[in-house]
Amino acid sequence: MTSLDSVLDKDGVRLTVDDAVATVTLTNPAKRNAQSPALWRALTEAGRALPGNVRVVVLRGEGKSFSAGLDRQAFTPEGFDGEPSFLDMARGPEAELDATIAEYQEAFTWWRRNDIVSIAAVQGHAIGAGFQLALACDLRIVAEDVQFAMRETSLGLVPDLTGTHPLVNLLGYARALEICATGRFVHAAEAERTGLANLVVPADELDAAARDLAGALLAAPRDAVVETKALLSGAVSRGYEEQRVAERAAQGRRLRDLAGITD
Repeated sequence: MTSLDSVLDKDGVRLTVDDAVATVTLTNPAKRNAQSPALWRALTEAGRALPGNVRVVVLRGEGKSFSAGLDRQAFTPEGFDGEPSFLDMARGPEAELDATIAEYQEAFTWWRRNDIVSIAAVQGHAIGAGFQLALACDLRIVAEDVQFAMRETSLGLVPDLTGTHPLVNLLGYARALEICATGRFVHAAEAERTGLANLVVPADELDAAARDLAGALLAAPRDAVVETKALLSGAVSRGYEEQRVAERAAQGRRLRDLAGITD
């Protein structure tokens, strides 16, 4: 790939690639990057279109807001052009509704793949689906003006775009429940203090900070990063002894690889 080769540009999502770093940009600032089923399908397609040499993916949003959440047009009787409205979906068979939500969730799942490290560069509003999209990434750099909020519960809904698992892992059950049930804003200082954000920077330094972090992540050998990410992501579900076994197995693979030994 040549520098900033455009791989995909559709439905409010643009994917560009610069060697080992890919950038996924939400490109509808006029609507504060509000999300829709078409955008979710484009995000899923972006994940599938990543070249094999990509090691780091940066997710960002154009304009003053990262993403203000779901486009409220989804809850109108007419919905989006060419799409069933959410109200019509709710009236259909339960199995079809479940399958549709599962399809939407695919836009949020690929960011945690072991072969990449994903960074969300978040400014302004990251609300509801926007908050969950930031949570889908491995790491988060935020601007000083960031405003996270999980508003689904306040609207009579639940967060269903894979955000609950990382939120509880990052903040613990009690704080995650409080944030979701109240729908309140989480600002930059709290995000950094609680581990929701890895780094807080001025808004005009956000893109540069994401580039710097991407460069730092590329410094270590790819296979070592892949194995380490798999170890850490699996540690939550493993017991202490299971994690010891996983560490030994991973290190054995790395040592054999460094020694040029093939199985």
